[in-house]
Amino acid sequence: MRRAFATALALLLSVTAAQGGAWTLRRGHWQVFTATTQSSAGMSFDSHGRAVLPTGFNKLLVQNCIEYGLTDYLTLFATPDYVMAHVQQAALAAERVHNSSFEGGARLLLEGRHGKLSLQGSYKTAGAFDLSVSANHASGRQIELRLLYGTSFKLLGRDGFIDFQAGQRWIAAPRPNETPVDLTAGLWITRNWMVMAQSFNIISAGDARPPYTYYRSHKIELSLVQKLSRHWSLQLGAFYSPAGQNALVERGVQVSLWTQD
Repeated sequence: MRRAFATALALLLSVTAAQGGAWTLRRGHWQVFTATTQSSAGMSFDSHGRAVLPTGFNKLLVQNCIEYGLTDYLTLFATPDYVMAHVQQAALAAERVHNSSFEGGARLLLEGRHGKLSLQGSYKTAGAFDLSVSANHASGRQIELRLLYGTSFKLLGRDGFIDFQAGQRWIAAPRPNETPVDLTAGLWITRNWMVMAQSFNIISAGDARPPYTYYRSHKIELSLVQKLSRHWSLQLGAFYSPAGQNALVERGVQVSLWTQD
């Protein structure tokens, strides 16, 4: 079971590149998020949620999310990514992998009068999310459906926003299906600087087949975003896994470049 979560989660539970949240782009407009994430783990949570299992883990993940406004209400997106990782556990052989995957989908604005309520669907090819089988492209493909809600607010005269997302992932066996729940809050502290806090959560279903098992992961990320110009912004963030079950105690840093027309 140790090997199950060390390999199944090592690449799957990654902090992804920032996206447009519940908001859709105007027709004909585009934006690109290019992110590089470096993470590591020295321990793993056991089946009781205790961080007691020694683990050697290192990962480099590069993602490039491209979004395009097909209409004012429908935004298309594509996210190719590439990963290199190494996992070492006691009494088990070290594993190294490098692979890529591709995710494509669309986000539809359902309601925009009281905040932004959107529905998002995507399809992800087999690839960089499973050390145990992705090297031979046998890792299960993934279909995801998300409901997103975002709204803007004012705090002490500063502009801010909150974005909440909850969804369901249907993944080819033997990997279990998953429920992701993400929360993002940002506040512009000056005209060119924003602080952002994010919570990434994944809970697996009970349909796991060997060598997989039930797992859950929770990550907290804090970031600073600097607006470099009208079209460019830079995000610097750090994240940590404060809790989990059959998952890595992962920590890392992320650098993202945001570009928009």
